[in-house]
Amino acid sequence: MTVQPLPKRFSWNTILPGLDGLGIFAWGVLLLKYSLTGELQLLIHPNYFGLVTATGIILLVLGGLRLGFSLQQWLSYPAKAAFPDSVTHLTLFPKGVSTTLLCLTALLGLIIPPTVFTSQMALQRGISNTLPATQLEAASFATKTKPEERSLVDWIRTINAYPEPDAYSGQRANVSGFVVYSPQLPDDYLLISRFVLTCCAVDVYPVGLPVKLDGDAQALREKYPQDSWLEIQGAMATETLAFNQQSSDTNPEGKRQLILVAEAVKPIPTPSDPYSY
Repeated sequence: MTVQPLPKRFSWNTILPGLDGLGIFAWGVLLLKYSLTGELQLLIHPNYFGLVTATGIILLVLGGLRLGFSLQQWLSYPAKAAFPDSVTHLTLFPKGVSTTLLCLTALLGLIIPPTVFTSQMALQRGISNTLPATQLEAASFATKTKPEERSLVDWIRTINAYPEPDAYSGQRANVSGFVVYSPQLPDDYLLISRFVLTCCAVDVYPVGLPVKLDGDAQALREKYPQDSWLEIQGAMATETLAFNQQSSDTNPEGKRQLILVAEAVKPIPTPSDPYSY
């Protein structure tokens, strides 16, 4: 009769179950950390906050149980050194690699905080003054809200519902957002922008309104730098914008659209909840 040697105390067979539990536990800690610190609102729609928090708690419990079982097996060595290894399955990576990646990504998430998307992302995705069909919410287009009380996204929804710019000329506006200087706009314009989040940060998309500034363009860009947050008060107007040569607009004579003529511009801090929904 051949006697099979006992596994070494420090081997994948003895360490891997504990590493699995550590990865599960670490992801539970990460999700709860995001929930408790408020960082979760930079990653996911508020409708899913409860689900993420509950998932974090479940992962903590499962990871703790897995760690406890593995520790019990390891401490009982060699009497119970035959760690479960009878189930075979195909894996894309060698043994232990996927578990190690799980632990490392959770660790990086704990060390590196999520950040707010910037103008670079907005320009890459293309800033629009329209919303997708799932975000139009035509029912919300009601005249009950005074123009000056509409948020930036409320204005976008309003324009989507009735896109004739002359209908809003002269209406007062008070909006806030971050600054984007688009190469497609004249130098004395900026885009006051917001990211709209429908589910999670992966599907976030930018919307914005052109704002006409009064003064020297270079001085204004130094005073209100890219990505800074502003609160702008002014009046809506219709203007045919003469796009710069690098614009991809198919109309060389410009585009007739609604703009905000700035009368008062005030820098504000980046809000703790920078996205719209």
